[in-house]
Amino acid sequence: MESYPTPAGGHGNREPPVAGVRPEILASWQRSHSLGIDQEGVVLPVERDLDPDARLIRAAGPVLDRLRARFSGLPITIALADAQARIVDRRGDPAGLDLMDAASLVQGANVDERFMGTSSVSMVLSTRAPFVVVGQEHFLHSLKELTCMAAPVRDPVSGSVQGAVNLSVPRELGEPGMALMLQDATERIGDRMLELSSARERELLRSFGRAGRTGGRGRLDLGSGELLRPGGPVPELSARERTALLERAIELISAGGEPYAEVTLAGGRVALLRRRELRHGEAGGAAVEVGFADRRGTAATPRTVTATATAPDGREVPLLGLPDLAAGGRERGGRDRIEPPRPESAGTGPPPSEAERPPSMAPVAPESQGPDPAAARARPAAEPGNGRPAADRSSDAEPADRWLLLVGEPGVGRIAAQARGRLSLLNEAGGRLGTTLDMRRTAEELAKIAVPDFADLVVVDLVESALTGAEPPLGRPCPAKALRRVAAWAGEEHEGAPAGGVGEPVGYPAGTPQARCLETERPVADSVPTAALTGLPARSAHPVELLGEGVHHYLGAPLCARGCVLGLAGFYRRGGGRPFEQDDLTLAGELAARAAISVDNARHYRREHQASLTLQRSLLPRALPRVSAAGLASRYLPADAWAGVGGDWFDAIPLSGMRVALVVGDVPGNGLQAAATMGRLRTAVQTLAGQDLLPEEVLSHLDDLVSHTLTEPGGSPDGEQDPATGATCLYAVYDPVSCRCTAARAGHPPPALLPPDGGAHLIDLPAGPPLGLGGIQPYESATVAVPAGSLLALYTDGLLKEERGYGDTDARLARLLASLDESGPVLEDVCDGVTRTLLPGGPHDDVALLLARVHALPEDRVASWEFASDPSVVARARAVTSAQLAAWDMADLDSSTSLVVSELVTNAVRYGGQGPVGLRLLRGDSLICEVSDRSNTSPRLRRAATTEEGGRGLFLVAQFTTNWGARYMRQGKTVWAEQVPHGGRPEREIDERALLAMFDDEG
Repeated sequence: MESYPTPAGGHGNREPPVAGVRPEILASWQRSHSLGIDQEGVVLPVERDLDPDARLIRAAGPVLDRLRARFSGLPITIALADAQARIVDRRGDPAGLDLMDAASLVQGANVDERFMGTSSVSMVLSTRAPFVVVGQEHFLHSLKELTCMAAPVRDPVSGSVQGAVNLSVPRELGEPGMALMLQDATERIGDRMLELSSARERELLRSFGRAGRTGGRGRLDLGSGELLRPGGPVPELSARERTALLERAIELISAGGEPYAEVTLAGGRVALLRRRELRHGEAGGAAVEVGFADRRGTAATPRTVTATATAPDGREVPLLGLPDLAAGGRERGGRDRIEPPRPESAGTGPPPSEAERPPSMAPVAPESQGPDPAAARARPAAEPGNGRPAADRSSDAEPADRWLLLVGEPGVGRIAAQARGRLSLLNEAGGRLGTTLDMRRTAEELAKIAVPDFADLVVVDLVESALTGAEPPLGRPCPAKALRRVAAWAGEEHEGAPAGGVGEPVGYPAGTPQARCLETERPVADSVPTAALTGLPARSAHPVELLGEGVHHYLGAPLCARGCVLGLAGFYRRGGGRPFEQDDLTLAGELAARAAISVDNARHYRREHQASLTLQRSLLPRALPRVSAAGLASRYLPADAWAGVGGDWFDAIPLSGMRVALVVGDVPGNGLQAAATMGRLRTAVQTLAGQDLLPEEVLSHLDDLVSHTLTEPGGSPDGEQDPATGATCLYAVYDPVSCRCTAARAGHPPPALLPPDGGAHLIDLPAGPPLGLGGIQPYESATVAVPAGSLLALYTDGLLKEERGYGDTDARLARLLASLDESGPVLEDVCDGVTRTLLPGGPHDDVALLLARVHALPEDRVASWEFASDPSVVARARAVTSAQLAAWDMADLDSSTSLVVSELVTNAVRYGGQGPVGLRLLRGDSLICEVSDRSNTSPRLRRAATTEEGGRGLFLVAQFTTNWGARYMRQGKTVWAEQVPHGGRPEREIDERALLAMFDDEG
C-alpha cells in the first residue's frame, strides 16, 4: 500500500504539518480546525429513525456479509454510510465494533467532515472517488492507528453516489488487495440496487403476488433477493454469470416474443428463465423467474409438469414449479397441491429468514392452501416452438425451485442499462487503452475491454509497416496483404484455445466485411455463417476455430489516426440472437478510434526510440581501447520503454605518457535530442582530451561550450536553454608511472575505489556545478594515490535510482560498495554483479558503468634524467639515450631516437627558459620520449624557408615518430614523441636529400 506522509507532533499538537501532505488531506484538516472539532474525541449526532428497508441497506446486506466472511479472522470493521454520511449498517469482529462504539461510530451516527473531521467516508463523499486515509492522516487521535479505505456506491442507472462502504484495519495489516476487494463489493452493491425494483415495479411485483394467490401460482417473498433455496444454497454465481442472467432477463422483459431463455453457466449448469406478464392499473410489465438445471447428469433434477392457470385478466399463464401430479401431489379434498419439492440436500431445516435474502430474486414458495379450482385449471402446457407438452420432455426437465430474477417495464430497463453500459465501456477504454507505448499491448487491451460486455471475441490486425514504426503507406491498405494479427481474445475461459492466428499475416479477399471496412474506412456489420463459408477464401478471414460452427455476427471497425489506416478491429458475437445494431457500430467506431490514437502514439514512440537507440549506440564506443595503464570493462543499459533512450555515455581515451582518461556523463532528458546532445559533448571531450588538458580545464571548456550556445547567432531563437544545460560529467586521468589519479566532476557522483588491500570507498572530489552552470564556481580537481591492482568504478546516477526516483541514495551507494567488495578478478563478472545487485528489475533510467583495473608501469621500464639548461647537455642526452636503448634491447631505434632527443632537448634549452630540462623514456608496447621544461610556450610545427638556419626540428621529429605532442602542467610543459618498435626489422634509413628537398622554394 502506498505510504503517505505522517503528520509530525504528538497528540497535543493541534496544528497539522503542511510539508508533504496531500492537498486534499491538508484542506480537510484546515476545514476541521476551522470548525473547532476536538481531535481528542467528538460526540457525533445520531439519527435513530433509520429505514431498515431502504434500498441501499437491502442491496448491501448480503454483499457486506460476504465481504466480512472474506476477511474472517482479521480485526476489521465494515461500515455502510448513506449519501448523508450516516452509518446505516456495520459489520466486524466484537473488538472492532467495541472500538467503533467507543469512538461514537454507532449505527445512525453522522461521520460527515462537519462533525468528525478528516475520515475516509467524508473524503469519498467529497471527492466522489475511492479514498484511503492512513494512520496519522486521520484527524481524530483515536483513529491514527488505523488504515481506513472507502469506496463510493453508485446508482448504476444515474451514476450518482448513494453512499460509501468503509473498511477499517490496523495500519500494519493494510494491503492494496483490500482496497480492490472493497471496490468490487461496492460495484456489486450497485448491481444489486439495479436489481431491486422501483416503486412502480414494486406494484407490479405485488400484482404478480396477488395473481399467484388467485390464480394458483406460488407465493412470493418480497423480502428476499438472494439465490437461496428454501433449504440450502444453490451453486454460487460469478459476477459474469449474474450479469449474463440480468441481461437475458432485460431482453425477456423488453421483447414481446419468446417467453423462455436459457443461459449456460459454468460446470455444465443451465439457468432457465421465463417471463410472466404483469399489469397494475395502467402500468404494464413483466416478471422474469429463473431456475437451474444440471445437464451433466451428476444430479437428478426433480421432474415437474408445467401447467397453466387463468390470471385475473382472463389470460392463460404458465405455472412454474408444479411437481409431477402422478407422484402423489394432492391435497385434502382431492385438489392438486402446487408445491415444489425440496432437494435431497436441503434437509428439513427452516427456510431462510427475511433478513437473509435480498428482495429481487425471491424463491416462489407454496401457499398455505392450494389454488382456487375455479381460477386454476391445471393442464400440461405446450412447449414453445414445437407444440409438444412440456411434460413430454425427458432431457430438459424443469427445475423444481424457481426465484424471481427481475421485474420491470418493457424497454425501460433495457434502454437505461444499455446506455449506461456503453458509457461505462467508453470510460473504461479511456482509462485502459494506451497505458503502455506498445502497439501489441494496446491491441490486447482493446480486445480485453470489449470482451465480454460488448462482444464474445475480438481480433485486431495492424499494418505491417506500422509495426516497424515506419509511416503507413499512403492511401488505403490493400485488404489482401500487408496486415498482421497482433491480438485475439475470447475471454479467460478460452485462454487455452488456439491463438487465433496471432503473429501471422492475414489477408481479406474482396467482398468480405473486413475488406469493405478497410475500403470505406467505416464500421461494417455482417453475419458469419461458417457452414456457408466452407471451402471459400472468405472462411480464412474469420477465426472459426475460436468462434465454432454456426451463424455468428461480425462488426469491423477501422483503426484510423491522423489520416492513415493503421489496422482493423473485428468484434464477434456467437450465435444469431444478438446482431450488431447501429448503436453498436457507433460504439465500436469510438473504441477503434481511441485505440488507433494509442497505436499511432506507440508507433511514433517506437520509431523515435529505435532511432535514438541507434544514434546513441553509434555515438558510444563500439569497443574500449586496449591500453597498458588499465584493464577496462563497461556496461550501457538503456532505460525501459517508459523512460526511453537517455543521454548517458562513457569513454576511455588513451593519452600521452601511457596515461588513460576515463569519462562518464549524463545528459538530462531522453530521446533523439538527448542522444544527439550526448554525441556533441562526447566529441568535445575527445577533442579536449587530445590537447592533454588538466581535468578541471576540460570541464571548464565544456561548460563554456554549453553556456555560450545561447549567445551564438541563431543558437536558440526561441530563447530555450541548450539541451546540454544541466548535464553532468566526471573526467579522471590515471598515470601508470606515478600510480596517481587526477579527477574533477561537474555535478556527477564521485567514483568508487577498491584498493587491493582495503575496502571500497568513494573518492573525495570537490563538487562542481553541472555543465552550463559553471559560472557559479570554478571546477577543481583532486589527485589521489591509486595502487596497482586497484579497481576504479565510474557510473551515472541511473545506477542509484529506484522506480520512483533516487530513493535512499546512501543505501544504494552502500550496496554499490558492498558489491565491489565482493567482486572477483574478472571485470565482466564485476559489471554483471553490480548491475544485478542494484538493478534486479532492470534500470529505470539509462545506466553507464565503466570499470578500470589499473596497472603500474614497472620501474625497469622507466628511465629519467635531469640536465641543466645548457647547450652542452645535448650530447650527453644522446649518449644516455643510446645506452638505455641498448639495455632494453631496442638498438634498432637508436638513430631515430637520438635524433628526436637531440631536437627536443635543444628546443628546451633554447626556448624553455631558465630551469632544468627533464628527459624521460617509457618502454611499453611503444617507446615514448618525453622532454620537459619550465616554459609554457607552445611548440608549433612550421615550414622553414631554405635560407633559414632553424625551424626544422619539430618537422624532423614528426617524420621519424608515430605521434608527437605537448601537454601542459601547472608549471611548464612536456613535449613527447612516440615510436613503435620495428620488431627486428632494420630501421628505416634517413634520406637527407629527400628531407632537404621538402624545404626547397617552389620555382
